Amino acid sequence: MTSLLITPEQLAELRGATVLDVRWRLGGPPGIDLYREGHVEGAVFCDLNADLADPPGEAGRHPLPEPSAFQSAMRRLGVSDDRPVVVYDDTASTAAARAWWVLRYYGHRDVRVLDGGLPAWLAAGLPVTKDVPAPAEGDFTARPGGMPMLTADEAAALAGEGVLLDARAAERYRGEVEPIDPVAGHVPGAVSAPTTENVGPDGRFLAAETLRHRFAGLGVTEGVRTGAYCGSGVTAAHEVLALAVAGVPAALYVGSWSHWVADPSRPVATG
Repeated sequence: MTSLLITPEQLAELRGATVLDVRWRLGGPPGIDLYREGHVEGAVFCDLNADLADPPGEAGRHPLPEPSAFQSAMRRLGVSDDRPVVVYDDTASTAAARAWWVLRYYGHRDVRVLDGGLPAWLAAGLPVTKDVPAPAEGDFTARPGGMPMLTADEAAALAGEGVLLDARAAERYRGEVEPIDPVAGHVPGAVSAPTTENVGPDGRFLAAETLRHRFAGLGVTEGVRTGAYCGSGVTAAHEVLALAVAGVPAALYVGSWSHWVADPSRPVATG
């Protein structure tokens, strides 16, 4: 396994990598507009909604893309099996982590997240460009199963037998507000663990030891099975990445809350 994170300075020196700009905002503006305003030289825009998820439905707002669709999208973006991939965004790696997780799930062995994203790149005094590259077709082959994943039933069981982390804002976990999904609350037994606490004010991940301490305080200790969910499987991937930085393997409930509440028979907790 390679390093999970890469610094701006390391990326500036890295040769032969495919760089994906995964900027995305829930509710806009479109990430492609941000990309066109300026991006890391050589970076190709990766559309979270179109490239990293199937269309929304009963499986949630951002279901796991089908293998053939994901393989085609990654090849179009220039991703190959034997070339490293670096992903970044401008929102503390929340969208980039989704790209990291899906690529890892489908078998790519060398995916790194630009720690701090585009703000860190700019803070390091590194240039951006408006030039849009035309990448050569990649040869990536999607092979499912590279990362552990949870179904709704498995997530429910894990909340009682291990630790199921809810990566959303605490007020959404408590059910005080729900701006997106039709039902407010959380999976019974889940533990509130907002992803905003995985990074510092600069958007970079906290040190591994600091993250281990944070998660230990939430019940994630050696030998305890751990999983994460969020609203639609995006920020929960950030939680899984933070856990990986801390040296803790964790499973992702991809459908997350948007899938959980699609079935009215599933229980909902508040408070």
